[in-house]
Amino acid sequence: MASCTEGGSNDRDLELFHFAFRFLVEEPDRILAERGLNRSHHRILYFVGHGGPDMTLTDLLDKLRVSRQALHRPMRQLLDQGLVLLTPVPSNRRMLNVRLSDEGAKLEARLSALQTGYLDKAFAAVGPGAAEAWRQVMEVLAADPTRLGQTDRPALQVAGRTHHEHESAAHVS
Repeated sequence: MASCTEGGSNDRDLELFHFAFRFLVEEPDRILAERGLNRSHHRILYFVGHGGPDMTLTDLLDKLRVSRQALHRPMRQLLDQGLVLLTPVPSNRRMLNVRLSDEGAKLEARLSALQTGYLDKAFAAVGPGAAEAWRQVMEVLAADPTRLGQTDRPALQVAGRTHHEHESAAHVS
C-alpha cells in the first residue's frame, strides 16, 4: 500500500518521476545513439566535463560508484571516438588524469544544455521556490539516506574501497 505524501500518493510521485526522467533523457539518448553511445556514456561525459582539470580515473570511478570493469567498455568507446583523453598524472605516472577532448566537451555541453533548458522551463512554469524545493528533495535522495531513516544500507565496494551511500554527494543511477 502506498503511503501518502502531501497531496497525493507515492505511486503517483514515482509515476511522475519516471515520465519526467524519460522526457529529460529522450533527446540526449537520441543524440548519443547516433554515435553508438548511450546513457552510461553520457554520465561519463558529464562527470568528466564537470570534474575539473585534475580529475583522475580513480576520482571518476568514485564519483560514478562503478568498478573498473564496468567503466572499461564505455570508456574505451569514448576514447576510441576521441571524446575523452587520458594522460598520466605528472607526479604519479601510474595514475591517469581524465578530461574531455574539444569534441567531447562540445557533445557534453549540447546534452547538458538540453537538459538544463528543460529544467529551467519547468521551474519557471511552477514559479518561485520550485528549483530550490526540487534541489532539496534531490539532495536528500541522492546524498543522505540517513535523513530518510535508511541506516541499514550496505556499504558498496568500488575500486577496492568501501563507500557508504550517504558519503557520496552525487549518486548516479
